[in-house]
Amino acid sequence: MTSLTTIAAQYTAEQKSAEVTDWAARIGWVVGLLILIAFVYWLMRQGWKWRGSLQSGLPELPTAPRDPGEPRLTMTGRYHGSTTAGQWLDRIVAHGLGVRSRTELTLTDAGLDVVRPGAADFFVPRDALREARLDKGIAGKVLAEGGLLVVTWEHGGTLVDSGFRSDRAAEHNDWVTTLNHLINTTEGAR
Repeated sequence: MTSLTTIAAQYTAEQKSAEVTDWAARIGWVVGLLILIAFVYWLMRQGWKWRGSLQSGLPELPTAPRDPGEPRLTMTGRYHGSTTAGQWLDRIVAHGLGVRSRTELTLTDAGLDVVRPGAADFFVPRDALREARLDKGIAGKVLAEGGLLVVTWEHGGTLVDSGFRSDRAAEHNDWVTTLNHLINTTEGAR
């Protein structure tokens, strides 16, 4: 028993307390990390501004006419952004088209009215509409196959794809059918 007591006493005497944290080094690392994060954020912001200046040739977005006519379809959901047509990763940021937001779509004989609370509203005239389809992704948003309503339209000589997702995804097929019928009717009248 004495040997166990002796061993326990030696063990207790040899134990050292844990080293005190070096607060200056820790604070230095935290500040360095915060500076790195701020620098990366600043670079992303500069990239967004640069992209906007490259796309400054796009004219202002059209606004809805005073009397657009009776609505053919209405939809609430999300606007996920616009890209150059056929280039699903080439986001258009000019005139607020790159800002994701809630949206209310209204399709009339005059065109497609896009109302976005908290972002710039715009109107796509009937003559500017080119195609509607279901797709799976657009500039940073990828969904299940057919989960996104993509409307192709012309603005200032540039073909634009705009992506929308309804609160009720079952509406997408009706939108594609009605939009393409409206587009084909317009093309026949030209």
